[in-house]
Amino acid sequence: MDFIYLFYILLFLVAFLYASVGHGGASGYLALMAIFSIAHDVMKPTALLLNLFVSLTSFIQFYRGGYFRMKLFLPFALASVPFAFVGGLISIEAAVYKQILGWLLLLPVIRFLFFGNVRVAEQKSYSLPLAILIGAVIGFLSGLIGIGGGIILSPVLLLLRWADMKQTAAISALFIFVNSLSGLAGQLTKGIHFTTDMYLYVIIAFAGGFAGAYFGAVKLKQVVLKYILATVLLVAAVKLIVTSI
Repeated sequence: MDFIYLFYILLFLVAFLYASVGHGGASGYLALMAIFSIAHDVMKPTALLLNLFVSLTSFIQFYRGGYFRMKLFLPFALASVPFAFVGGLISIEAAVYKQILGWLLLLPVIRFLFFGNVRVAEQKSYSLPLAILIGAVIGFLSGLIGIGGGIILSPVLLLLRWADMKQTAAISALFIFVNSLSGLAGQLTKGIHFTTDMYLYVIIAFAGGFAGAYFGAVKLKQVVLKYILATVLLVAAVKLIVTSI
């Protein structure tokens, strides 16, 4: 692959930024792989594998900060996990996959540009039926496309005022982990295999995720990086949508 070292640098930065807000980074990894023309059948399992390591690292940091709410996490997770497995079993045509992924990549763009510093002055009680429905829908999309679902769950939690920014990050991180694990399990039943390149990606993403989770949970805000990542995601989304028409 041309410009491989640029890919590694961007992979580190994507993992850093996503982990800093409690995300695994699958949408960012998929965007990078789309830009660097990696085969779509490799993109899905690779993104989920990277998600496992980065989201778990992020969750540990936010959990240690005391931001995790198990009662709010459970209804989303219990509904999403089985649907993520089902989604992981489904194979779709490359053009359809790119279209769906392209439109979904617009969600993290919105997340980073418009929900970067949302303040929830007064939290509201969550609705159990609605949480279960949302979890099921996000879980299915997660397994189908190869994302953890945090890019969808985070804005929902903030808009409904069910959690503040730090709590949202903690809940999303573990939500991404369990969904990625379930979606990857669904794909493993189809006989996918991992390459040496994937393991190298994991090492780079883990390093970026560890740093991002630490600084995101206890240190600083990465405003400039968020705008840079939003631009990268937007470019990838446009490329996927246009080239798959």
